[in-house]
Amino acid sequence: MTISAASTIEDTPPLDPVTIRRRGVGLRLCDRQRSAGGYTLFTPQTGNGAVYLIDIDGEVAHQWQMPVRPGREGVLLPNGNLGYNGSHATSLALYPAWDLWHGGDFYEVTPDGEIVWRHEDPRHHHDAQWLANGHLLYTVCEALPPEMAARICGGDERKDAADGIIQGDTVVEVDRDGKIVWQWRCWEHLAPEDFPIHDIFDRRHWPLINGLHATDDGLVLMSLRVTSGIIAVRRDTGEVVWKIGPDVLAQQHSPIMTPAGTVLAFDNGNLRKGATSPHSRIVEVEPQTGKLVWQYADENAPAFFTPYMGGCQLLENGNVFVCESAFGRLFEVTRSGETVWEYVIPFFDAYPPEVRKYTDGQHNGSFRAYRYPESRIPWLAGRN
Repeated sequence: MTISAASTIEDTPPLDPVTIRRRGVGLRLCDRQRSAGGYTLFTPQTGNGAVYLIDIDGEVAHQWQMPVRPGREGVLLPNGNLGYNGSHATSLALYPAWDLWHGGDFYEVTPDGEIVWRHEDPRHHHDAQWLANGHLLYTVCEALPPEMAARICGGDERKDAADGIIQGDTVVEVDRDGKIVWQWRCWEHLAPEDFPIHDIFDRRHWPLINGLHATDDGLVLMSLRVTSGIIAVRRDTGEVVWKIGPDVLAQQHSPIMTPAGTVLAFDNGNLRKGATSPHSRIVEVEPQTGKLVWQYADENAPAFFTPYMGGCQLLENGNVFVCESAFGRLFEVTRSGETVWEYVIPFFDAYPPEVRKYTDGQHNGSFRAYRYPESRIPWLAGRN
């Protein structure tokens, strides 16, 4: 039988131009026997404020529509409400990439979408932690004192600002009235000579704290993106009591203290010493010694990699839940490194115009994602 050129073209499905989507989206793997189960919460960076809660089969069990696009992510709070880190409408434009990761418009929202608390701080960027007492812990930018800015070393000097201003990080805790009840300024406790910026980064922001975790014993873990490393700060004195440096970590995110006293982190690996190709890992480190006690990496190392963002979470059954952020891939691995659940976010869109000049194309990324057992979401049962 002869097939005409016209019929061939007509019968050929249109090509999806989005590479990630062509490879397959939605639920890709589900091993019910070995997975911790539960529900997964994620917030697409280009989702214009949509927050999704999906079940173990990848079906949407609940959805919020927030009034602003995400600065970073949403989390479920102990009271069942959503804590949302939104992107503030006012951009301080502190440096060229600022709009990629500034937040500053925080909401607490009921499952029905009622806003019960809001806090605004346009200086905020990257991470925030909703504390058990209802307070909010987050990082803001402040211009470094000139004498400290002059000491910043490393980085790409060709990208320095004409005015010489370098932004530094201050970690603040605010109460329900928005009052600052604790703060920690990086330049009062860190020596720039001990924390040089990697050559691949510009010098506009030091040390760029992209992850926070307050522990039960009075420490605040801070992830230093452009210098590579995690430090632990005592809340009562501001003292840095230990640090894990670039000999172990490479441009990491998401530090978490485990019940065993180790630190779990997403090790991005844009530029890792001794590695010939970029690849990401999940690492568990003994903080006092820097000893690596466990890690997950793909057998084909470059197959697991996100150059920016990234999250990890220790689950109740000992498995680890991972957000491979840039590619919207969420998965769960056992301690032996076997993947037992995998889902690729199917919601793609472009960033708004002010961000698109730095990262074009269609994206399905999420800063982080979180897994919750059914017992943490009692209100969901009445809706199904």
